[in-house]
Amino acid sequence: MPAAEENLPPIDFTRYPLDSEDPSAMDALVERCRCELDNRQYCSLPGFFRADAIGDILRTTEPLLERANRADSWRNCYLQREKDASLAADHPRNIFNHARYRMIPADLFPETSALKLLYYWPPFQRMVAAIVGVPRLFPNEDPLQPVNAICYGDGDQSAWHYDSTNAFTMTLMLQAAQQGGLFELAPNTRNGPADEDIGYMQEVLMGDRGRVETVSREPGELTIFRGCNSLHRVSPVQGDRLRMMAVFVYEEEPGIRGDPEVNQTVYGRTGLET
Repeated sequence: MPAAEENLPPIDFTRYPLDSEDPSAMDALVERCRCELDNRQYCSLPGFFRADAIGDILRTTEPLLERANRADSWRNCYLQREKDASLAADHPRNIFNHARYRMIPADLFPETSALKLLYYWPPFQRMVAAIVGVPRLFPNEDPLQPVNAICYGDGDQSAWHYDSTNAFTMTLMLQAAQQGGLFELAPNTRNGPADEDIGYMQEVLMGDRGRVETVSREPGELTIFRGCNSLHRVSPVQGDRLRMMAVFVYEEEPGIRGDPEVNQTVYGRTGLET
């Protein structure tokens, strides 16, 4: 039965047979992605969403921009906006970069959104859990974080940062910029918050690109990466076309909500208001 008739997410099931009754249909793909994630800190599934579905998502997402939070601040890689006077001026906590973008939180998307349909679909959750090497994943229960979209216009960018303590980050590219807007990642700049390579981090934060990788981001491409341990950013966007990307946040335990301070920085709300 066609995916649309079963109200399944608009995945390209020819390339990614998540709808198959054969339990081994995704084994080779999962193994390839798991190896890439372990070795490179990221893996990509190009063309994961059908092209026609991406167009539909863009048409329903763009009207939400007027209600999106406009973030425009200088911040360090921990998403903090205050310096630590007890540390050296060149410590990563005291190196600030500019971030400017618009963020559409989960509570603005309708429940019928294809993005939410994908996020809450159990076969997709099981695939991602297998790739990242955990027994099970749970939806984030924050009102703002689970399914969101980040949008960059001309001159916008994200600062170098870590993605809190989540073991992985997952994104779906919706629309690329005319120029710029490259996804840059510095693999393994730390092994958890208590084991950071400060020298490596300083190099990246101060402009050294020697160990920085540019990761492919084509419309419809799903990317999973270790944003908790690898500094990453979106380079400045140029041109009139918005760079738009969906972000999915899963947890390894049930009942997890976001940090109100991080929510305030990213979404302009703490998430405690709803």
